[in-house]
Amino acid sequence: MVPPDPQRPQAGEPPRPAAGDGADTRVAAREAAAAARVLGRQLGLLAAGAVRGAGQRTRRAAQETTPLLRALGARLWRARRAMASSETSHPLRRPAPGSGLRGRIRAHPYLVGGLAIGAVPLVIAAILVISSLLTLPPLGGAAQDPGQRAVTVEADDGRVFATRGTFRGQPLTAADLPPHLAQAIIAIEDRRFYSHWGVDLRGLLRAAWRNAVGGGVREGGSTITQQYVRLTSLTQEKTLRRKIQEAFLALRAESEMSKDEILLGYLNTAYFGAGAYGVDAAARRYFGKPAKALSLPEAAMLAGLVRAPSQLAPTRNFGGAKERADVVLQAMVETGAITAEAADKARAQTITLRTPPETPPGTNYFLDMVAGDARRLVETSGDVTLRTTLNLDLQSLAEGVVARRLDAEGARKKVGQAALVALSKDGSILAMVGGRDYEDSQFNRATQAKRQAGSLFKLFVYLTAYEKGFSPETVLVDRPVQIGDWEPQNANNRFRGPVPLRTAFALSINTIAAQIADEVGVPAVIDTARRLGVQSELPSVPSLALGSAEVTLLEMTRAYAGVLANHAPLETFGIHAIRGAAPQPLYLHPDPKPTAVLPGDSRTMMLDSLQAVIDAGTGKGARVAGIPVGGKTGTTQDYRDAWFVGMTPELIVGVWVGNDDNSSMNRVSGGDIPASIFRDFVQRASVQMSKGRARRPSAARAEPAPARDVPPGRDVPPGREAVVGEELRGVPEVIDTGTLAFRGRVVRLLGVEGEGGTLARQLSRYLRRREVACAPGADSRALRCRIDGDDLASLILAAGGARASEDAPPDLLAAEEQARSERAGLWRRER
Repeated sequence: MVPPDPQRPQAGEPPRPAAGDGADTRVAAREAAAAARVLGRQLGLLAAGAVRGAGQRTRRAAQETTPLLRALGARLWRARRAMASSETSHPLRRPAPGSGLRGRIRAHPYLVGGLAIGAVPLVIAAILVISSLLTLPPLGGAAQDPGQRAVTVEADDGRVFATRGTFRGQPLTAADLPPHLAQAIIAIEDRRFYSHWGVDLRGLLRAAWRNAVGGGVREGGSTITQQYVRLTSLTQEKTLRRKIQEAFLALRAESEMSKDEILLGYLNTAYFGAGAYGVDAAARRYFGKPAKALSLPEAAMLAGLVRAPSQLAPTRNFGGAKERADVVLQAMVETGAITAEAADKARAQTITLRTPPETPPGTNYFLDMVAGDARRLVETSGDVTLRTTLNLDLQSLAEGVVARRLDAEGARKKVGQAALVALSKDGSILAMVGGRDYEDSQFNRATQAKRQAGSLFKLFVYLTAYEKGFSPETVLVDRPVQIGDWEPQNANNRFRGPVPLRTAFALSINTIAAQIADEVGVPAVIDTARRLGVQSELPSVPSLALGSAEVTLLEMTRAYAGVLANHAPLETFGIHAIRGAAPQPLYLHPDPKPTAVLPGDSRTMMLDSLQAVIDAGTGKGARVAGIPVGGKTGTTQDYRDAWFVGMTPELIVGVWVGNDDNSSMNRVSGGDIPASIFRDFVQRASVQMSKGRARRPSAARAEPAPARDVPPGRDVPPGREAVVGEELRGVPEVIDTGTLAFRGRVVRLLGVEGEGGTLARQLSRYLRRREVACAPGADSRALRCRIDGDDLASLILAAGGARASEDAPPDLLAAEEQARSERAGLWRRER
């Protein structure tokens, strides 16, 4: 009997595989399993290294992971090919119809499809995690952009009027950290800070639930640790990859740093709004004190800012910041940091902000200049304070004078722009207007615009002549002149014959100036201009005598100031001192160095000629009653530029008007609008300077205020006019912002052109149930009225509730100029 073949299947048994059948399949499967185990170990090393920051081991694991992934894929593919081959190659193992892998797929297509779809996000998530780990940055490796250093700007009297840049403050130490500040931050931002390991799963689930219920993002799940590593190690991009990296870095930070170190690092880098980075910078920015001196309500307010610093910054939204501070105090009560009684006491305390007001728009031209000077004078990365030379009262006056004159005559005379510079005799810049509106154009026409000076340049021609032996009594002939190919013409195309130099300078006769320059030599004229501080390029051509060179308003005003002060050149400056964190100033403006003075006789003759321009020449429009004035006009060809630089015993003021596109004006000369601007400014500036800082009307007490509408064109309601010498007292009815009615008697406020509409309704609300007293005056139709001791007309004009009339006294014009500069009331919408 033949023994059974062990390789042959017996009756009733399924066919057995032949020797070696499926060997490739088993080998491929074993290789795939081994590769998967190695890959698992490498991924574990990679994740652990990401958390612990394990240097070379992490990088080695990362480098080995990619080829392992490729090997695993290849081996899985070989296993799949081997399985498919074994199922179809042996005739005894061919699957029956409907059996095998394909058959099972056909039998359960939805189940298989669902599993395949479910595997896609898992694969994507795995790839994203691996990619995040491979690109994980080092802890604290993000470069912190310090931004522009913070600059606090003070006026000449110490008033802070502007801030610029980014406040950084001083880094806090553990000894400087007030306990209530740490408690406030933890209570509102991360109550489980001392119990989690960098990532708070409970907090994430709670935030997800509240956001889902609330229908939007109402709460974040990031811990203080996560926020710290995001600020110091990552970008602010909102991506899933960054969140994964943030979680791993948070775990690493918790393993390498103490909780207190993490909290301090967070407080030193978080943004608190208004350009303040770090809690010490925020404390100084909002409350004028270091962080260690914060009170409980102040600490609560700062802790509430970090969630939405731009929206809640108390400088722009004090009410919102106060409400958020109350929420922080309640959170501190809930966490046991303070008692309910302490929270109530803190809520009752008054929080006083010590921040500068919004920067007056017109001062920005000056601020741009001194910011550049500060960078040049002091190299430091810390916050600085500048004590400048700017006189805020004169600055407001200058802006108002320029705006008023351009509003009145600019359109009719085709004048689009103007600039003004006011200097003291020591060269300090007291006021600067660089253009009509800084918000429309930041180009500073006082320091950056180079325009032809016209006859303003004759100062250097005549001063050179006086130094070389000429005198104001020297007579030259006004006649046709030809110097080479150049034939200068007078403005009126007439010739006067023999003329003394004083008269020729006062009347700005071109032919005389050309003859003098030809006599003394153009190089000598250039030398005189250089000695007086003109730095622009001066071509050595005959037409230079009539101002063909392009110069700036500041350097020409500086040159005239040098004549008055007898300094050559006179240094102009805008910064008295620069202070940093240390008590010792970083910079102090040095005392004037001994400079070459002008020869006494020539300077005296030049000052005499300058005064002649005002007394009997082209500058008559610049006369100021009771004040000696000297100056010079300048007008360029086709009326493209008009200048006036004038001086009093205390001030040197330069004015330019023209158009940015260099188009012609409507016959505007230097004795026209520029001289008028000079006169209006000097007339009131001299009063302010004689009595020191003028009392500014209290705009804070006059909310833009005015009552019922008066339709356009409607006359004042009938009523008996106030009687001369009669004092009126009571609660008035508002007709418009310049007209009141006391029991049927109509009073017009002196110097006020009334406005109706919204402004009148606001004034009516302001005056409701408040007594107004109108003093007797010479004109029954224009009285001065007072409310609570303040002049009502001044309050209205300072709040932008009306315009000042042409005959308004200086104090009311100053009030209107203040409103213009601060964009208050009607000036907010009229630009």
